[in-house]
Amino acid sequence: MAEKKPSKKTKKAKAAKKPPKKKAAAKKPKKAKASKKASASGSRATGLDKSVEEFRASLERNVTLSRDRLQEVVDDTVKRGRMTRGDAEKMLSDLLKRGRRQTDSLLKELERLVKQARKELQGRAKPVHKSATQAARRAAKKLG
Repeated sequence: MAEKKPSKKTKKAKAAKKPPKKKAAAKKPKKAKASKKASASGSRATGLDKSVEEFRASLERNVTLSRDRLQEVVDDTVKRGRMTRGDAEKMLSDLLKRGRRQTDSLLKELERLVKQARKELQGRAKPVHKSATQAARRAAKKLG
């Protein structure tokens, strides 16, 4: 059997009967995963967790460029006549000093975090170690 095609009038009539489409409500912005994790862990979050997150954020804000690459850019700038050799060398020296300071600061922060993690781990392991030692003593007494 052949299908009937709806007439143009029927299509227009159906379209007129349909209510106008509603505009989609504005979507709420999604929260970052880190905030979900932080709220999910609640009181379990330690100072160490926060410090590690701050350290990560600090690493993400910094950019690492090699001394060789910086030298290439400075040489190219001087070659094009955009900067004098003296100004370029001073700028390069200042950039390298800043980079060293930032690196030292990040390493110092990392060392602090490692020390803090060791202390926290020792604090958590101490009761377990104590109970294991006591159990070993009791077992030794029973055996002889």
